[in-house]
Amino acid sequence: MISSYIDDYRPMRGQKIVLVGGCFDVMHYGHLRFLKQAKALGDYLIVALESDAALVETKNRKVFHTQEQRAEILEGLRIVDEVLLLPPMASDQAYLELVQRITPSVIAFTRGDPRAHNKEQQAQNVGASCVSIPFEKGFSTTDLLEKYNVST
Repeated sequence: MISSYIDDYRPMRGQKIVLVGGCFDVMHYGHLRFLKQAKALGDYLIVALESDAALVETKNRKVFHTQEQRAEILEGLRIVDEVLLLPPMASDQAYLELVQRITPSVIAFTRGDPRAHNKEQQAQNVGASCVSIPFEKGFSTTDLLEKYNVST
């Protein structure tokens, strides 16, 4: 299911919710491994999908797939239960409000995530556990673009 967290998200009751976030542009094996490991941590996997503007800002490159296209790709994976389309998020407070609304049991992220500290604080705020999932070496979008000499 694809939903906008502001308008359509309905809290799940009685399920262990795992929350992950990211851009997921140019879906690859590393993304799939991450999502599978995250799903194994609970019953219901929610992907908070960054906006196109956030992707351009954080990755410093153009968007290959729009947020809607990325959401459709993620929705097609049976391990993903829900995709939340994020608006451009201006502050850590906006992310905290999202986490407070979802109240996940687990927040999972890739080891080495530069925002890990923020995610740990958000998890602590809602009483969730925080899990760092090992990075799949050689399978980042940046690595693949460089390997195949794709200019962005």
